[in-house]
Amino acid sequence: MKHLIDPTDLTKEEIDQIIDLAQDIIAHRERYQGSMAHRKMATLFYEPSTRTRLSFTAAMMELGGNVLGFADARNSSVSKGETVQDTVRVVGCFADIIAIRHYIEGAPLAAAGVSTVPIINAGDGSHSHPTQTLTDLLTIQRELGHIDGITIGFCGDLRFGRTVHSLIKALSLYRDIRVVLIAPDELRLPDYIKHDVCDKRGIEYKEVRTIDEVMPELDVLYMTRVQKERFLDEDEFDRVKDSFVLDAARMRLAKPKMAVLHPLPRVNEILPEVDADPRAAYFRQVENGKFVRMALICSLIDWKNDPAHKMPEGDTPVDDPTLHCTNLKCICNNEQVPRRFRRLEDGSYRCWYCDSKVK
Repeated sequence: MKHLIDPTDLTKEEIDQIIDLAQDIIAHRERYQGSMAHRKMATLFYEPSTRTRLSFTAAMMELGGNVLGFADARNSSVSKGETVQDTVRVVGCFADIIAIRHYIEGAPLAAAGVSTVPIINAGDGSHSHPTQTLTDLLTIQRELGHIDGITIGFCGDLRFGRTVHSLIKALSLYRDIRVVLIAPDELRLPDYIKHDVCDKRGIEYKEVRTIDEVMPELDVLYMTRVQKERFLDEDEFDRVKDSFVLDAARMRLAKPKMAVLHPLPRVNEILPEVDADPRAAYFRQVENGKFVRMALICSLIDWKNDPAHKMPEGDTPVDDPTLHCTNLKCICNNEQVPRRFRRLEDGSYRCWYCDSKVK
């Protein structure tokens, strides 16, 4: 059975199939209005969400299916101490597919380990957000006409930005991708992403400190919030914050066909004056999210019993009681799940659930 926990769970061929199906849905929406009739999707949202939750709901409704679940875990048996795995075991008796968002990293992966229906990771902490990644890829395809060969700049919080991590992983499947990392020192992309993804898969990348110095070379600018609370030194935040704000003046430095993406919500990193620019694609990106989730729901349900679509084999997890994940927000430090780890080439280990360092 196929789940979507991380972008690397999909092959490039499967991603392309989903994007192609999403574009066919856009072109022929009437064909798909009853394709999920009598099917049910459960949305289990353990943390607040507007776009993602409503996007999943709208997607299933437009396919003619039904939606159940919760938008606030306090109104469920979670408030009585029920674990993620037990919740999924129960909900799987009522639904054909489950979308789960959780503030605990690795929770969707733990859920997939016991689920009898496909699980979609709708975001787990700062770890991964694969349906946003599919949304981003569809948006790039629709805005530029291609994904191969692009130069994409990621700007803002690259350290904790799960959307950034997920998209870089997915882009590693495409040809001739060039990545520009625009962030203050405190929020630079984690080394393990640069090493395990960019270096190993041949993605050319460079790190810079301002948007201005690279704007003319970008095909896509992916903006994220620079959050004040991430800085230990408030003076340092005040010094760098304006370097990561997109305004009309900076847009004049960009290519005529460049696309600006943002996973939203924004605060002040894109000024409202940019919204009228035809290259501002972030609100079109929101609607693309609905279409790509429609395609994903159809695909995962169709693939459920198809042996050609299964989870990647990957590495064999290591069970070692002497190892401990250092991430207090990981599922293995919050619920009773097997402690599993991934052994790296250098002999070190990372957590199977959240990719954090191990001691």
